[in-house]
Amino acid sequence: MKILVTGAKGFVGKNLCAQLKNIKEGKARNYPVKIDEVLEYDIESTPEELDRYCNEANFVFNLAGVNRPENPEDFKKGNFGFASTLLETLKKHNNKCPVMLSSSIQATLIGRYAGHPYGESKKAGEELFFDYAKETGARVLVYRFPNLFGKWCRPNYNSAVATFCNNIANDLPIQVNDPTVELELLYIDDLVEEMILALQGNEHHCEFEGVETVLKEDGRYCVVPTTFHITLGEIVDLLYQFAEMPKTLMIPAIPADSFAKRLYSTYLSYLPKEKAIFDLKMNCDDRGSFTELVHTPNCGQVSINISKPGITKGQHWHNTKWEQFIVVKGHGLIQMRKEGTDEVLNFEVSGDKIQSVIMLPGYTHNIINLSDTEDLVTVMHCNEIFDPNHPDTYFDPVEKK
Repeated sequence: MKILVTGAKGFVGKNLCAQLKNIKEGKARNYPVKIDEVLEYDIESTPEELDRYCNEANFVFNLAGVNRPENPEDFKKGNFGFASTLLETLKKHNNKCPVMLSSSIQATLIGRYAGHPYGESKKAGEELFFDYAKETGARVLVYRFPNLFGKWCRPNYNSAVATFCNNIANDLPIQVNDPTVELELLYIDDLVEEMILALQGNEHHCEFEGVETVLKEDGRYCVVPTTFHITLGEIVDLLYQFAEMPKTLMIPAIPADSFAKRLYSTYLSYLPKEKAIFDLKMNCDDRGSFTELVHTPNCGQVSINISKPGITKGQHWHNTKWEQFIVVKGHGLIQMRKEGTDEVLNFEVSGDKIQSVIMLPGYTHNIINLSDTEDLVTVMHCNEIFDPNHPDTYFDPVEKK
């Protein structure tokens, strides 16, 4: 299958082409579609290239368009005009392959979108595609995208999220006139996944009630079913929490399929080189060091403990707190003894065989470096962040003398 992507160097185009190439080269797994070539067309491409691509393509993603021209009349030229050229070229070669159109929610021309040249040009493009489907019998997929965000999106252009991410990551000011304004946001990876489904004929369909999307199997339009409604204030609050992470080590709650997860990935993509690395506070003494790596609001903290040869650390117990010790380098012994008893549990551990040992509540415990020459390096997870006012830590040697 040969895939034509117009607007290939734009935000959506770059992300889509990257994933299509991953599939083509076998780097992306579990995609039941074979891609032989990705035909990339953009503003610098020639008419001859478009002609050849339209002759060869088995599927077309039309992402080309104009967002913010100097002259409003260029909306129609860039959006409707190119769409006409594309479809006429396909007809010239009698190529009835499926064609996807990237439109906008502004094409509803309702409310604040009424009378805007951009929305009008997008609406005209939609009708052109629907007419093309009737005339040729080709499968046409018209998507009305809301606000988009994700890696490689151009800041200070037409995406508030891109601008906020870029400016906060680079210590630049931002302006939020009304933090209560709500946006409907679509993440680029969700969009790309839908495009791959469309390639397979498994796209989602919908109709519109005003600007509201209503999923419908036989709907005239197509849709990415996963979007997020969130206020400008909520977005900015999250971004400032992300920006503080190198100081606080605190990563906000980021559930697996959440907006926060997508926003954090987006924010990180705008970090300058010097912020991709930051120092951690190493608490050092003659026994070695202890360094906190990450804090979380609900799942505690992760730390790195380094013990010098022959050193014993720990010798304490907790009422409620529990920990996991994972030796990743060196040779050590972890001991535990239930308070009020004499039986000692011994766990010999090594970086040659990665194992996790749980420090049981109510058991005093230690970790001993058995090596005479090599440091013992242990990853430690604790289910709560250390609170010096309520440490829940009580000294008691594991082995009584």
